[in-house]
Amino acid sequence: MTTDDATPTPNEQGNQGRIQGLGATRLEMAVEALIFASDEPVPAAQLAKAYSDVTGEALPAPDDIAGIVESINGLYERTGRSFRIAQWGGGYRFATVPDVAPFVEVLVDTSSRKRLSRTLMETLAIMAYRQPTTRSDIEFVRGVDCDYAIRKLMEYGLVDVMGRSEGLGRPLLYGTTDRFLDLFGLASIGNLPNLREIEAILDDPAFQKEKAKLLMTAGLQQHADPGAETWNDADGEEE
Repeated sequence: MTTDDATPTPNEQGNQGRIQGLGATRLEMAVEALIFASDEPVPAAQLAKAYSDVTGEALPAPDDIAGIVESINGLYERTGRSFRIAQWGGGYRFATVPDVAPFVEVLVDTSSRKRLSRTLMETLAIMAYRQPTTRSDIEFVRGVDCDYAIRKLMEYGLVDVMGRSEGLGRPLLYGTTDRFLDLFGLASIGNLPNLREIEAILDDPAFQKEKAKLLMTAGLQQHADPGAETWNDADGEEE
């Protein structure tokens, strides 16, 4: 076997993929650019397909994409950047680090935020932890009719029909959507806090302090702008 016939080592393959003068591989730059250009979380499979379609190379494996994202985030951290690539909502997207949240909140018009009412939050939480679940299961937990809440959550794109139960009457099964994961910053349903973690959060003095701050801010905003939009049950609910 001659030198020309030798199969490139992984390092050699990486060097071949580097863009001259930029120090990053084509895959690194492609992944970063695709996530940057998208308004929604981009799944690893979609990133791999876009890269393969343009370069003609084999599809990168999901682990390759995860490794690239980790490498890019390492660079951001070493250089003190204010953002990272986060994995949630079924894909990857850019997000600012928590330390700069106060600055972002000043820039973003918080009065235009939509908030879920307590009724919708309760119904959504039951669906998230018990999915796929039926309407009667949700109503058993809440003790009230949930038709309105389920309909509103579906209108907001936070839940959807996932199929039918094999039980009597084959009722519809409901579950959360990728929009729910995106909105709550979750990579998957498996990232929901368990009961022990929730208890730890509730016992954390920092949480109580933050909660008091949020309640005070919400109260001030309500007083200043009583017409602020809310995802609520103002047009009729069971309670």
